Amino acid sequence: MLRIHDELRRGAFTNCTKLAAHLEVSRKTIVRDIAFMRDRLDLPIEFDSQLNAYRYTHPVSAFPTVQVTEGELLALLVARKALEQYRGTPFHRQLENSFDKLTAGLKDRITFSPAEELQSVSFKNVGLGRADLAAFNALSGATLRQFEVEFDYRKPGDKKAARRRVQPWHLSHRENLWYLVGFDTERDALRTFAVPRLTNVAVLKTHFTRPADFSPEKFFATALGVLGGDRDYRVVIRFSATAADHIREREWHESQALRELPDGKLELTLRLGALPEIERWVLGWGAEAEVLQPKELRDRLRATTGAMRAVYG
Repeated sequence: MLRIHDELRRGAFTNCTKLAAHLEVSRKTIVRDIAFMRDRLDLPIEFDSQLNAYRYTHPVSAFPTVQVTEGELLALLVARKALEQYRGTPFHRQLENSFDKLTAGLKDRITFSPAEELQSVSFKNVGLGRADLAAFNALSGATLRQFEVEFDYRKPGDKKAARRRVQPWHLSHRENLWYLVGFDTERDALRTFAVPRLTNVAVLKTHFTRPADFSPEKFFATALGVLGGDRDYRVVIRFSATAADHIREREWHESQALRELPDGKLELTLRLGALPEIERWVLGWGAEAEVLQPKELRDRLRATTGAMRAVYG
């Protein structure tokens, strides 16, 4: 069909017989393709009996490779508005360009303004992460080209930052924050770094090869959010009827299993590799959630709530 489009756009006097011979297909195939181009792609094709040839009735600038329904167009507009969470990163401009290319083929038939069309749709992400653009650019470039980096990194609670040398394997946007997954050469271990805590990033000339078997999906598989681990905890949490509806409405983890309990209560089971994140998450539900297993998590929560009582009196 692209070859037929090229013939018609340059004004060649062509018909099914000539096209079939030129493209080495049957005449029936040409008839079918022209019908599809005219009826499904809305291209202005007509047959001129006097010339015994097909022609475009008016100029066509580009072949309409993008075909979307009204619902798909709305989804594109929603996605366009959702790009704001990537503002301040190189991906924002790249995604904008991709969206413009996708919608370019629609402008002859559909005119729209995202600002006007999406007044009834909005996005609000609480606690969006702040990342230094220069640092992010350096990290993303080093990750793509597989060059080692050095940076100052301050762990939560530490007063001073430490210089780290890392092979950047993967950048991930999780829980409204950018994280770098990298192999720490001095500690000889894979580590996760929060990008906002990175300063003084330097891209080195040392090239590395990312392991072929590394998978970010597997790396984060045992994490509720970001922090995974090598343990295998079976976490069971009982929620009150008040909180149960909120739990049912979302997918919290790939391993989750729900069990309905009497009086509208709900039991959530997860398989996780570490406990700090799930501890903070359970605390957010207050008295609406009770950890049943494992005992180690119950003990941690008992100690934390005891400390909270001391804080609040």
